[in-house]
Amino acid sequence: MTKRQFDVVVIGGGPGGYVAAIRAAQLGFATACIEMESYADPKGEVRLGGTCLNVGCIPSKALLRSSELFDEAKHAFVMHGIKMNDLAIDVGVMMRRKDNIVTQLTQGIRGLFKKNKVTLLAGRGSFAGREDELWQIAVTAQDGTTEIVAATHVIVATGSSPRQLEGIPVDNVTICDNVGALSFTEVPKRLGVIGAGVIGLELGSVWKRLGSEVTILEAMPDFLAAADPAVAKEAWKIFTSKQALKIHLGVKIGEVKQGAKGIAIEYENGEGAQRLECDKLIVSVGRVPNTAGLGCETVGLELDAQGRIAVDHQCRTNLENVWAVGDVVRGPMLAHKGMEEGVMVAECIAGQAGHVNYEAIPWVIYTHPEIAWVGKTETQLKNEGVEYRVGQIPFLANGRALGQGDTAGFVKMLACAKTDRILGVHVIGSNASELISEAVVAMEFGAVAEDIARICHAHPTLSEVMHEAALAVDKRALHF
Repeated sequence: MTKRQFDVVVIGGGPGGYVAAIRAAQLGFATACIEMESYADPKGEVRLGGTCLNVGCIPSKALLRSSELFDEAKHAFVMHGIKMNDLAIDVGVMMRRKDNIVTQLTQGIRGLFKKNKVTLLAGRGSFAGREDELWQIAVTAQDGTTEIVAATHVIVATGSSPRQLEGIPVDNVTICDNVGALSFTEVPKRLGVIGAGVIGLELGSVWKRLGSEVTILEAMPDFLAAADPAVAKEAWKIFTSKQALKIHLGVKIGEVKQGAKGIAIEYENGEGAQRLECDKLIVSVGRVPNTAGLGCETVGLELDAQGRIAVDHQCRTNLENVWAVGDVVRGPMLAHKGMEEGVMVAECIAGQAGHVNYEAIPWVIYTHPEIAWVGKTETQLKNEGVEYRVGQIPFLANGRALGQGDTAGFVKMLACAKTDRILGVHVIGSNASELISEAVVAMEFGAVAEDIARICHAHPTLSEVMHEAALAVDKRALHF
């Protein structure tokens, strides 16, 4: 049997992998993408899209939207004169909607593969060696059969998996990671969450709105330490006071026991020994890169101290014509970061000037209100000794926010005191995930705060708060 040969083989069909495969095919390369996960597909077929699309970003946003609508109907409709009687949530219907969205998108990627002539290889991909300057890649199917394919270039995009805590076995029924937390069959009366990061806050918010009593245990002494301190302070006030999320910081987890009446978590914090009892527990303490079973040792693929594949600024590894992108390499574990790296690598293979500006990658937390930022925080600028100016404007002063009945939060812009160049923008408020794009574009093109201040923003829109924040950098805000 003749061995199949490709110009580019991508190992992993998540955001970084499938985008890299599509872009490589667009550039004229014979391209294959290897994926092994079916994510409980009813037909048992391999599903593209990775964690993000199947059990992460997309399904969580579907549930967030459902829970937001339920919460609005319960608490916000009355101010519009809309009366609701016998409000209830059908979790089964909500989950089916989520699943339908995921199915539509995964099938859409299959369609894109067909359109761009990308070959999908179902199975686990791993390095088997090198022959005649071609990388030999083993594709092991679920039935144990293995096919060896040859490739000139290999792009590793194997993603990441939830970090596990010793002594807390995840069964995704009672003790869950992101997978189980997206598939509850009913609203738990008491929900515990270990980790107050993005996943913990988002999923905790979903079930809190639907009626759960949610308690979040966080090991770090500071809340949202990666965010700007003003944003973290505002988020803490909203989440704990207005939304009644119970968040405990500086926690050291002790023994976790499952019993007939639920789960008991022993922990310590600044107030001494504590005990939390809950019906479901979500463990969300970060993610680890997927390198096990890849065959790194077989070919000498170098890993860094954190177990990630070591790469340069253009995602080249230590091996000729081997690249790596997404969660399996350095940098933030963000789907859009992986996608941009996938495009960059495909274009580098084609001899083009592939590039990713890691200083202009936006971060988003899809709580309510949303949190989004790009660039430096005020803490980082102080630590780096950079002189800066600040413009901060609340949504309370914005007509569109008032009309929507959602005035929480603000836009904060940080600009260089000497050059006025925008160094960071931080948003907490409604539609922050969309508003941050203006700041990303501005920073990508090296804009100064005055540039944003001189741009005409439509009225009435939430984007006017970005405009006012830019004006406030120069202490000439017009509406606050």
